[in-house]
Amino acid sequence: MPGPGPSTQLSRFTRLALLAAALPFSAAAEDLMQVFRDAQAYDATYAAAKRSLEAGKEKGPQGLALLLPTLGLSANATRTRTEVEFRDAAALNTTRSPDQAGYTLTFTQPVFRYQNWIQYDQGQAQVKQAEATYANAYQDLITRVAQAYFDVLASADTLMLVRAQKEAIAEQLEQAKRNFEVGTATITDTHEAQARYDLSGAQEIAAQNDLEAKRRVLQLITGKEYTELKPLRADIKMPPPNPNDMESWADLAGKQGYPVQVGEAGLQIAQLEARRNRAAHLPTLDFFATYGQSGATATSDSSLARDTTQSVIGLQLALPLYQGGGLSSRDRETAALALKAKDDLDNARRTAVLTERQIYLSVINGIAQVAALEQALVSSTSALDSNKLGYEVGVRINIDVLNAQQQVFSTKRDLALARYNTLINHLRLKAGAATLREEDLEVVNRALGP
Repeated sequence: MPGPGPSTQLSRFTRLALLAAALPFSAAAEDLMQVFRDAQAYDATYAAAKRSLEAGKEKGPQGLALLLPTLGLSANATRTRTEVEFRDAAALNTTRSPDQAGYTLTFTQPVFRYQNWIQYDQGQAQVKQAEATYANAYQDLITRVAQAYFDVLASADTLMLVRAQKEAIAEQLEQAKRNFEVGTATITDTHEAQARYDLSGAQEIAAQNDLEAKRRVLQLITGKEYTELKPLRADIKMPPPNPNDMESWADLAGKQGYPVQVGEAGLQIAQLEARRNRAAHLPTLDFFATYGQSGATATSDSSLARDTTQSVIGLQLALPLYQGGGLSSRDRETAALALKAKDDLDNARRTAVLTERQIYLSVINGIAQVAALEQALVSSTSALDSNKLGYEVGVRINIDVLNAQQQVFSTKRDLALARYNTLINHLRLKAGAATLREEDLEVVNRALGP
């Protein structure tokens, strides 16, 4: 039943502590801003968003092109062989192979094409939608980097606390064995300490696996594996949101949140598409001008060569009369899609407001939880000291000390998690209101210690 000796474990933890102390000197610890810079250069989701923005911006020039004139050039060159055989024997058969070549330059300017003006407005709305989508992806990158960064720190804290707890249990196990040998304690104390020690070994393995998994998630975003990350300072203060009013944040999210902006642009695009299809019933008027030259060495009925120059200017009117009901069907389709886009916008706005309220409450509760856990840590530490003293004088048993140790380490872990979650939720609160910037991440970065 007895596990590894405490003295052996103490020497192992001593070596681990020395190795951990040497790491910051062998490799500089990376901070949150450096990790964010790495993610900007590597993250595939963010890179795809940038490419989508580049593509979306081209909708503006494409819409403008429909309003501007077009100029085209066409050219041709042919050779024709013509054989003429007369049935009258007195007539002579003839064979001609004339060459022909020419070109035509065509200029067209739309005079009245109402659907083109609507499509130009659509292009502007599509550019706005692409910009809002990219801005949302940028904010998402900030929150994802912060989440992955603090997940690694949280897992590292858990592993550190599990190892520290294991070392404390090993000391308690050694003391229980000494007390049993001198007759001041029962074998039960030894068995309880041994059971806690064996359990801490399993917890250490689970914590190591979790830390490795969190590091891989961060590596997926940044493309790098970091030996050391700067931790959060223990004396950090958690300020309340500014403004410290839930409805103000919810109002901002419902009016200017990027998902709402994307939905507003989508509704505008859908409404313009319905208008564009209705405009397809209207006549169109174009101004055109052509200039062309052609030459031929002969024709099928003449052996004389000739050159021809032709210039034409005019107006062309087109009016759709009947197209099998297709135009009316598209009118109904685009009208339904416009109503759908309105419903999508309503859903996006309601979701943004609800999410912002939930995140605001998480920030406020997180601040209160941090304060409560800080006080609980003070109380748990005092309780541990009292139980240790009571065990030494015989008024407490070993299990009391072990439970007090467990309470201290659990409180430390919960306090670290509460701080990380509150900081991340603060970033998410600003992201919901479309006010999250790189400067906000720098504020969090300044809260990191050496």
